[in-house]
Amino acid sequence: MDDILLAQFKRQLIDMRDAILSEAEKTLADMNDQSSNVPDPNDRATIESDRSFELRIRDRERKLLSKINEALTRIKEGEYGLCEECGCEINVKRLEARPVTTLCIDCKTLQEQKEKSTGN
Repeated sequence: MDDILLAQFKRQLIDMRDAILSEAEKTLADMNDQSSNVPDPNDRATIESDRSFELRIRDRERKLLSKINEALTRIKEGEYGLCEECGCEINVKRLEARPVTTLCIDCKTLQEQKEKSTGN
């Protein structure tokens, strides 16, 4: 992979990371600002449901953040864009669709088939 393309992926990953961290800060600020003393049970239930949904989203983003940091480490170490299973280059279109991926499409397909056959 050439340096220009690698720099583009690095910028994309950093932008993704910054957006996730910004949303996490907004969620934390919103949760601190919300009054937990809501007299109407229906309003209280709605607030709790919304809060639960927001926390599930943030948990998924936390996991994605870990993958982003791992991808940035792979860029730094010169391993970005290489399949961790077979060592082949991962197609650029795949990286554009999922810049945190660690498997080429063939190895990912094989992994999914194995998971499907074992029921995991």
